Amino acid sequence: MPGPGPQFDPPAADTPYGALFLASDPRRFLENLTRGRGWSGRVLPQESVEAALDRILMVGGQRRLNQLRDQARAIAPALGYETQLERLEVLIGALLGSQDAKYLQAKQALPCAAGRPYDPQRLEVFDSLFAALNRTALEDVADRASAGTALESFAFYEVYFSNYIEGTTFEVEEAEAIVFQGRIIASRSEDSHDILGTFTAATTRPWRDQPAETADDFLVWLQNVNALVLQKRAEKRPGEWKDRPNQAGSTYFVLPELVPGTLREGFERIRGLAHPLARAIMTLFVVTEVHPFTDGNGRTARLAMNCALSARQLSRISIPTVYREDYLLPLKALSHNQVAEPLIVSLSRIQRWSAAFDYRLPRPELRARLARCNAFQEDLRNYKLLFPGG
Repeated sequence: MPGPGPQFDPPAADTPYGALFLASDPRRFLENLTRGRGWSGRVLPQESVEAALDRILMVGGQRRLNQLRDQARAIAPALGYETQLERLEVLIGALLGSQDAKYLQAKQALPCAAGRPYDPQRLEVFDSLFAALNRTALEDVADRASAGTALESFAFYEVYFSNYIEGTTFEVEEAEAIVFQGRIIASRSEDSHDILGTFTAATTRPWRDQPAETADDFLVWLQNVNALVLQKRAEKRPGEWKDRPNQAGSTYFVLPELVPGTLREGFERIRGLAHPLARAIMTLFVVTEVHPFTDGNGRTARLAMNCALSARQLSRISIPTVYREDYLLPLKALSHNQVAEPLIVSLSRIQRWSAAFDYRLPRPELRARLARCNAFQEDLRNYKLLFPGG
C-alpha cells in the first residue's frame, strides 16, 4: 500500500527497506484502526489490535505503551488519522485503567484493564495439562503416615529430598539433628533454617492440609509458605512476589507484573478438577511455571501440591534424589512442548513409591530401606529408583 512518502523526516517513523518503507508501530496501529467501506478486509480485527497492545504492555510496561501513544499523536495529523488516533487512545486508556474497559473486546485485554493482567501463553499450557488430567484415570493412594512418628518421618524425608533438589544438601544425620534436635549448623545457618521452615510447613496446619478455597486465599497461602521456608533469607524477599524476571536454563518464567493474574487463572484450573491428585499436579505445575518468587519456588510448589493431597487423606509425594530427572524433565516437556502425560505418569508413580514404606519404623531402619531403593543416589546413570521388595 502507498505510504506517506519521504516528505516526513523520518517518514512517519517508518523503517527504510530498499526503495520502500516498513510501517512503524504507531502508523501500523493507526492504520489498523481505520473503519469504513472497503477497509474490513485490509485491517486486523480490533481483538488483534488489543492483543498486540496488551503484549506491548506486558513486555515494556506502561512506559512503552505511553511512548507508543505519544508517537502516534506526533504523526496522526500529517497522515489524516485523527479519528484513528482517538480510537487508539481509548484502547490504550482502557488497558491502563484511565478509560472504561467496555471499549475492549479481546479476552486477554480485559483482565489487564481490571488490574489483573496474565500471561496468555501460560494459560495455553495450563489448559493442556487440565485436559490431560481430565481424561486420565487416577488412583486413590491412601496416606499411611498421617499421624505421630510416621507423619514426622515422612515429612522429614519429603523435606530432605525437596531441599536436596534445590541444592540445599546435607548428610541425613545432619538434617535429622536440625529437625529433631534443633541443632543449627553455625556455618550453614540459613540452609539449616530452610530445612526447619520447610519441615514446619509440611507438618503444621494450615500449610499441611488446608488448601485455599479462593483465588485470593491461594495467593496469600503461597506467600505465607514461601515466607516460612525462606524466613532467614531476607535478601531473597521471602513471601514477596519477584521484582525481576527469572529463568532456569532455557525456561523463562512469567514476568513479575503478570504473576498475580496468572496465578489466579491457574487457580481456576485447579478448582475445576475433581480428583485430588489431579488438583495436586495442577497446583504443582501452576506454581512451578509461574515461578512467582525470587527463591524457594520449587519447595513452595511441592508443599502446595502435597497440601492438596493431605486435605483428602491421600499420600503425599516425596521426590528422592535418584528421581530428580524423572521429575524435572517432564516439567520441562510440558512447559516447552505442552506434552502433559509424562508428568502425570511420573508423579503417579512416585506417589505409589512414597506410600510403599512403613514410616513407623525407627529412623535408622527406615533410612536403610530407602537406601536399598537407591533413594539417595546422585549417580542417575547407574542407579534407578526401586520399589521396596522389587
